[in-house]
Formats: sequence, C-alpha cells, structure tokens
Amino acid sequence: MRFISYLWGGSEGVGIRSYDGYRGLPVAQLGGDLRAYVGQGAAAMGALGARLGDAPLLAAGQFTLLPPIPKPDKIFCIGLNYRRHAVESNLPIPDYPVVFSRYPTSVVAHGAPLVRPNASTWFDYEAELAVVIGMGGRHIAKDKALGHVAGYAAFNDGSIRDYQIKTPQWGMGKNFDASGAWGPELVTADELPPGARGLRIATRLNGETVQDSSTDDMIFDVATLIEVLSEAITLAPGDVIVTGTPEGVGAARKPPLWLKPGDVCEIEIGEIGILANTVVQEAA
Repeated sequence: MRFISYLWGGSEGVGIRSYDGYRGLPVAQLGGDLRAYVGQGAAAMGALGARLGDAPLLAAGQFTLLPPIPKPDKIFCIGLNYRRHAVESNLPIPDYPVVFSRYPTSVVAHGAPLVRPNASTWFDYEAELAVVIGMGGRHIAKDKALGHVAGYAAFNDGSIRDYQIKTPQWGMGKNFDASGAWGPELVTADELPPGARGLRIATRLNGETVQDSSTDDMIFDVATLIEVLSEAITLAPGDVIVTGTPEGVGAARKPPLWLKPGDVCEIEIGEIGILANTVVQEAA
C-alpha cells in the first residue's frame, strides 16, 4: 500500500494510491491522521487501506501533498552511512552510527519548493532512504527491529554545507527552513525487501544522474539503526530515520556542484518512487 497525507480546502486528509489516482478522506472523518494509524500495526493499516480504497477520488490540482507524516515527533539522520560516501568525504568508515536531528520545519513535501537561503550558496542534495516507525518502543532488539517499521519513503537531506562545517555539530547546516524534502508516499514495508535492501538509490539534477548507488552499500542497516537508537531513545509511531546518502554529493565534486534557483532535483529509490522538487531563492 502507498499512503499520502494531503491538504484539501484547508483540511488535512489521508489518501491511498489506487489504479486511477489517489483516493482519500479527511482526517476528521477517519478519526486520526496517518501517524495515528501507523502505530496501531499492520492490521489497522490494512483496514485503513481498504477504507480509503472505496473513498472518493482526489481530483488532480485540487489537493496539495504534505510530507507522509506531516509533523513527526523526531527525525533522526545518519551521517556517513554509505561506504563510498565516507571514502569520497575523506573520512574513516564509522564504527558507530553518526546521529544528528532534523526538525519538521526543515522539510517540505514532494512538489514543494526547496529554498536556497540568502545566507549561503553552498546548497547540496543528498538522496536518502527514510524509515517510518510504526510500533514504537525502547531497547528494540535487532532481530525484532523490522517489525517496528511501518514503511519507507524517499528523502532529500538538503544541506547548507558551509554552515554544516562551522562546528563539529552538523545541526545548523541540516535545518535551514524548507531545505529538505520527503515523500511523496509512505510505501508499506510489506511491499519491499526486508529492510529495503538492494534498492537502487539515485539523484538526478536537471535530468542528469549525479548519484547512483544501492542501499546495499549502507554500513549500518535499518535493523541495526533501530536497535542503536532505541538503546537511548524511545521511538514513537511516526518517527523518521533518514539512513544516509551514497557517493556523488555536490560538495565532493571538483568543482563543487551546488543547487541553484530553477534546478529540478529528483530523488529516486527503486520500488519506492520519485521525490521531485524545484529550487527557489529565499525571499528577501
């Protein structure tokens, strides 16, 4: 199943992809948003999918996509989690996940503009796999971890590189408003290989492929990340784990390749889909 969150007439709704487009219902009618349902398990998601399958068709142009989970409690990001990206960054292969956070104000939905800030032109793309937690918990064992995954989505961990490297902590460079994106859909875990292994992950910039790899190049897989994070932090339904980017980022190129206004950046993950956004300049 492939779910979306959306706005229509000022009201939030949840939809599902059908053979003829998206069908959806308002959150008020459903009794909860998508985050409320992912925490209830696969049976509840299946029932939601069945209900939405009989819902009205959402007319193109009359609704606006939101991120799949519009306001997650926590967005965990993992740095240097692809071997070849660590190599291109001239940094050692991590022996423990590099964890930092993004905030909901830093990300937009599929089709919404990515904003290059006035403070910097060092605006970079990063294709990433996003993991959405279903059933939450603490001290989740690796062999049980994938049972806590509701689904997956494409993510662009847009980064303001000079702000990222101003301090040892990466938070500022990763949290400029509307600098990242994710979506368009939450693809339930049952539609993908366990842990989303073996999927092609790529970035196209204005139609040119600039990143092209596989989720098999991850150093720490999805189950390991859930185990490590939950050792310290209680994971909640709808929390998002953004699992790192492969080689080919703009900062590693000579000369560097930065996003600029008018660019169209597409993130594609096999069996998940395409996340596309156009870059705009921050308003003065």
